[in-house]
Amino acid sequence: MAYDPQREDYQRLGLRFATSLDGMDARQATRSFATFGRRFAQQRDSLPQSDADRAFHLVAMATKLIDYQLPFADDDQAKVLVATGHKLLDEAIALDAHCYDAIRMKSASEMTSFESFLDYLHDRDPEVKAHCKEQQRRFVSNSYGERARLYADLTMRPYVRWVSTQAEHALICGRNKEALSLAYACLELDVHDFADARFTAALAFAKLEDEAGFDALEARLKALGTVRPANDPWALIARLCLCFKAFDHFGTEHWLKEILGSFPRAAEALIRQIELPVGVFARLATLPYSEDELILAISEATVLLQEGVDPMGKGTLSTWLYNEVSQRNPEALLAVMAEQRDKQGGQEA
Repeated sequence: MAYDPQREDYQRLGLRFATSLDGMDARQATRSFATFGRRFAQQRDSLPQSDADRAFHLVAMATKLIDYQLPFADDDQAKVLVATGHKLLDEAIALDAHCYDAIRMKSASEMTSFESFLDYLHDRDPEVKAHCKEQQRRFVSNSYGERARLYADLTMRPYVRWVSTQAEHALICGRNKEALSLAYACLELDVHDFADARFTAALAFAKLEDEAGFDALEARLKALGTVRPANDPWALIARLCLCFKAFDHFGTEHWLKEILGSFPRAAEALIRQIELPVGVFARLATLPYSEDELILAISEATVLLQEGVDPMGKGTLSTWLYNEVSQRNPEALLAVMAEQRDKQGGQEA
């Protein structure tokens, strides 16, 4: 359920377009709204929109380049994507000085470390919160029903993403209790957890070896009726890690089997253990229970996999997973080795 900027762009303009039809004859309004999808796709500039809406559209375009194309680009392509993405973010900020998504994304590239970026986000948090709260109050007070609910959601999303990014970076920086506090703050802001803050919390609980706290979080989310059950890959990896640290061999075996049986090509993903760049707009949007989702979860779980150092220079859990999964699935190991040979051959060519 991670944030999709393209969908959010559509929602923002759809809401503004619906508002522009107020006072119009019902039949005429229905006919007009029927044209919205085509106009959004083909004649966006013909739709009513504010500078803030235009700025967010630029953010959506930049996200596509930076978060979804850049990780798979070669060096020459990467330079072009980064330059184009930053230009779009600069234009967004010029249009809307309070486009905090663009401000946050641009700042991420300008900071010298994860720690400095985390401190920057913390320092500006009150400002972002106050602005989003004021936008929410202004728009919701002039609306009602479903429209008011959607305004309440959309106006606060930049702040939820601001807090969620703090949580993710606190985890990366080893500030695990702070990561938990920020993840819970996200859940207070949005009980549906579109920011997927519970995934960050799961990893933080595993870092802290706090199984009881993790149990309490899952019970709370179940009671609230969150959008997914607790067998997402972040939760499964966190459970496996908790058992591994506790020398609970039965539990470790159980959770490994759960992961291998729940996702396509899971063995290959656990052997590769690819580390991906952190999503700049938000956590990357992947299909639930897909191979891509597992790959993303493994990447974010690097903070767990690399704990401790074995004789090979890797984390103890990382090495255990590699060896255990390779022994159980030799065909998966051969497939990964073949991929690596092909990649090296392509680079040498």
